[in-house]
Amino acid sequence: MTWLKGIQKLRPVLVSVLFILTSQGGNCLVVSPVGHTLVNALAGTNVTLAVSYSGASDPVVTWFKGPLPVGTWTINANFPPDIASNSWSVLEIERDGSLTFIDVPLRFTGNYTVELTKSGQGKASATFTLIIYEIIQNVTLITEADFAQEGAQRFTLQYSMLQGVVEQEIWRFNGRDLKNSTHYLIEGASLVIFGPNRTDKGSYSVTLMNPFSSVTTHKNVTVLYGPDEPIVEPPPIQPFYKAGDSLIFSCQAEGFPLSIPQWIFGGQILPDFHQGVLNLTNVQTSQGGSYTCSVVNELTKEKREKNVTLNVYDVSLGSPTCSVVSVNNADLQYQCKWAGGTPEAQLSFPALSNTSSGAGTFSLTVTSSANLNDKTITCLAEHPIEQNTCNITAKSPRNFIPTVETSVDSDGKIAVTIRCVSEASPPAVVSWSQGNESVVTGSTYQISSDATQLKIRSYNISTFLLAPNYTCTCRNPLGSQRKLFQLQGPTISDSSLFPNQDGTIITLTWEVPPTSLVTGFDIQMKGPDLLSHSGGYSVPKRSSKEYRIIQQKPGSANRWRAL
Repeated sequence: MTWLKGIQKLRPVLVSVLFILTSQGGNCLVVSPVGHTLVNALAGTNVTLAVSYSGASDPVVTWFKGPLPVGTWTINANFPPDIASNSWSVLEIERDGSLTFIDVPLRFTGNYTVELTKSGQGKASATFTLIIYEIIQNVTLITEADFAQEGAQRFTLQYSMLQGVVEQEIWRFNGRDLKNSTHYLIEGASLVIFGPNRTDKGSYSVTLMNPFSSVTTHKNVTVLYGPDEPIVEPPPIQPFYKAGDSLIFSCQAEGFPLSIPQWIFGGQILPDFHQGVLNLTNVQTSQGGSYTCSVVNELTKEKREKNVTLNVYDVSLGSPTCSVVSVNNADLQYQCKWAGGTPEAQLSFPALSNTSSGAGTFSLTVTSSANLNDKTITCLAEHPIEQNTCNITAKSPRNFIPTVETSVDSDGKIAVTIRCVSEASPPAVVSWSQGNESVVTGSTYQISSDATQLKIRSYNISTFLLAPNYTCTCRNPLGSQRKLFQLQGPTISDSSLFPNQDGTIITLTWEVPPTSLVTGFDIQMKGPDLLSHSGGYSVPKRSSKEYRIIQQKPGSANRWRAL
C-alpha cells in the first residue's frame, strides 16, 4: 500500500488541543497536534496521530517511539518515508506529517514524539501517548484455595481473561467497593485478604474496564472457622447433684462446617448422646467426675474442648456416733464417726476446737480438766446434702457398791467373785489391791479381762475371812472412786415375817450384807419333820403348808412364802 492510498483509509481521531513550540533562530517553525495528545485506540483499527505545522515549507518530519526513530520523511518529497523495518507494515507518514497506524497491534502502545526540522529555521516537536486496547473477554475469578480459613495469614482472589487490556479494575465485597487497607491489598490482578475471618464470607466481584469494554465477574467465598469455645447449657453447672437425680446438658460450638460434639468420660466416648445432648438418668456417685465436650472441624481438623465437672453426692446412712476414750488414763480423746457418703462428712467439735476437723472419722485429744466433767460435747457433722450431730458427755467415775458372789467349784473350792463397776465415761479402769499390795492374776486370784471382777478360790473359808481388806479403785482421766471392804462370813443383817390377812400365806424376808459370803440358805421352823430343800435350803414339811423362795439376792430382801 502506498502512502497516498493509506491516507484514503485513515480514520483519524481529532481533538482541538494546540501546542505551540518556539523554533530556534530568527524564523519560527511551529508544529501542532490536531486533537488530544493522549490517544486511545482499539487493536486492529486504524488511528492517526495528527499534526499541523507552519513557518516553513517542506520540513523534515521524524517520528520517535520513545528514544528510537520509527519513521522519517521530507514533506512533499518524491520518495516514500523511511519506516523502521519492524513497523513498515503498520506505520505510514501522511503528507501533513501525521503518523498513521494501520490495523494497529497492542505492541504499538507507547509515547510518540514528532520533530520537524528545516535548515536555517530550527526545530519543533510535539509528543503523543498512544494506548492500544482490546475488548475484554472471558474473565474468570479464581481463588488459590477452595476455602478461606480463619486465622490464616492471607487469602487471595485473582482474575484471568482470554484477552483484553484493563485500564481500571474495581473490587467489591457484597456490593461494597474495596480499597487498599490493612485488611485488603489490590495488587496486579489479585485481591489479597490479610488475616481472613468469618466476616469475610460472601460475594466478591471484580469489574474490569477500558474505553471500549467493561466486564464484571463474581465469586462466592466460604470461610472455614471454628470450632469456637464449646458452650454447655444450661448454665451454670450446680455445685453438686444428689444421687438419683436426672441431668441433661447440651453442648454446642460455632463453626463452619458445623461440628457435632462428642461427650467423653473416663477416656471413653459416651454413646448415649444426640446432637451434643448428654442425658444422665438416676445418676450415681460413680458417675461423678470430669466430662469433656469435644468438637472437631472436619475440614480444618481444629479441635476445641470444654471440661465440665459433675459432683454427685450421697449422704451416709444412719446418724453420726460419738464416744470418748481415755489416753494413757490422763487425756480425753473425743471421737466422732459418720463414715460413708460421697464425699465423707466433715466432722468437728466446735466446743473444743474451731480449727481442727476430719472427714468420716475424727478424733480430738484434749487435756482432761474439771470443766469437761459432765459437759455435753457436740460433734457437728457437715455434709453438702445434710447436717447432723451427735453428743457425748465425759463423766468421772460414780459412787458404787461392790458386790460379792459365792459359789463352789466342781473341784470343791470355794469361789468368791468380787465385782466393782462404776458408771463413767470414758469407762473407768479398775485396779485391785489387798492391804498394801497390788493383786495380780495367779493361782489364787483371777482378774477378768475388763478388770471389773476379782475371783478368789480356796478350800478354806478362813482364807477369805482372815485376809486383809480388799480395795478396788475405778479411775478415768476425770477422777476416781475407791472402795475398801472386808469379806464377812454368812450373815443376815435383818429379817421379817409377814402373814397375810387370812393367815394362809406367811412371807419371810431377810437381807444379806453385800460383802457377806453366802452359798445357800437354811430355813428352819420349830417342830419336827424338816425337809431339806434342793440347793442347800431346808424347809419344814407340813400337811397344810408349802414354803417357796420368793426372792434370793445377797444385799437385798429374800422372801419365803408359806402356802
